[in-house]
Amino acid sequence: MPLASSRPASPLSRFQIFAPTAPGLESIAAGELKSLGVRGRQEIGGVAFEGDLDRIYQANLWLRTASRVVVRLGQFHASTFYELERRSKKLPWPEFLPEKGSVEVRVTCRKSKLYHSDAVAERVLSVIAGVAPSGTEMKVGILPDEEQEEYQEKGSFRQLVIVRIVHDECEISADSSGDLLHRRGYRKEVGKAPLRETLAAAMLLASGWDGRRGEPLLDPMCGSGTIPIEAALIARGIAPGLERDFQFMHWPSFNRGLWNEIIEKARASVTNPTLDIVGGDRDAGAIRAAMHNAERAGVGGDVRFSSESLSGSIAKLEDVANGEGWILTNPPYGVRVGESEDLRDLYATLGNALKTKRGWRIGILTSDAVLAAQMRLSLRPRFSTSNGGIPVSLLASEKVGWPELRPPKLVVGGSLGES
Repeated sequence: MPLASSRPASPLSRFQIFAPTAPGLESIAAGELKSLGVRGRQEIGGVAFEGDLDRIYQANLWLRTASRVVVRLGQFHASTFYELERRSKKLPWPEFLPEKGSVEVRVTCRKSKLYHSDAVAERVLSVIAGVAPSGTEMKVGILPDEEQEEYQEKGSFRQLVIVRIVHDECEISADSSGDLLHRRGYRKEVGKAPLRETLAAAMLLASGWDGRRGEPLLDPMCGSGTIPIEAALIARGIAPGLERDFQFMHWPSFNRGLWNEIIEKARASVTNPTLDIVGGDRDAGAIRAAMHNAERAGVGGDVRFSSESLSGSIAKLEDVANGEGWILTNPPYGVRVGESEDLRDLYATLGNALKTKRGWRIGILTSDAVLAAQMRLSLRPRFSTSNGGIPVSLLASEKVGWPELRPPKLVVGGSLGES
């Protein structure tokens, strides 16, 4: 049962909730919700589900692959500004407006009579201004594709309202997260082409690696350590949002007692299994950054980092007699860091080195099927998404020694698939 709150309870006992993800990660986020006892419905760009305040809090605290968690305040037809304003006034705005700070409305309009996003935002802002606390600042923003950009500076208490109008059907949502969920708080130091934490977690969850069973894991090109750190957080059962704040904490309906209870349970659920997680990189500066990030994440003692070449890191691997080990890494694609022709030797080295190790499998995030084919390994796509605007896929190998499959190839749209 939720604990009593000193603030007035929300009159809404059930909410329509949506967890946006990067394209292609919907099924992984749905699996995460299932592990929390929540049955979600996959939609393009995320997972929809129902719940009370408890579920909003839990989703923000535990989801590793979602971009944010939003509450759908209303869905209605709006082909005129009059309809938009009239129906918007019926939404429960006071429940989602901070007592101080600002409100930002971001709008996307597609194939609708209301096509001017700034004009739509101004109408919705005028409705909110009528019920917002005095002194609240109102802003119009542009909602970036795939929720890729930050919108809030720490401590700004800015409530984001998202308006989407498609085929004259309007949906208005209130963000409950604040900073995007990939911002766990530990990655203060980054290297070149950093991998977003949510995408690193998706690689781990989709690969089949199970750290709870003590399966070894190596990222031989770990950069600032995102994959090994996320692996340790998953293996130990550490909630990704344990050390950060969320926008829902500034709602009038925020239940501090309930939130404290959830946090206490999350801390009590942390385990201390014996882990074999290694991060290697030839850049000594990146390794120092990775070590500092791991300490901030609370897993400094769970990951071993070393300044090693690619072949040197793999040479130190021992054969796995029981179970299997995983190499999970995000090598250069030949787009942001280097040119494809300069990277063929790197991919070939990775494949050749792995063939000498028994019981090891590999997962790589790449956008280039030609480079992936240089590994000469059986690779199957696990998901396709975007990393920094670049189409990428996670390709995972079959067990070493299994019959070779034809190498993957690029299909229409730039994603990777089987030939």
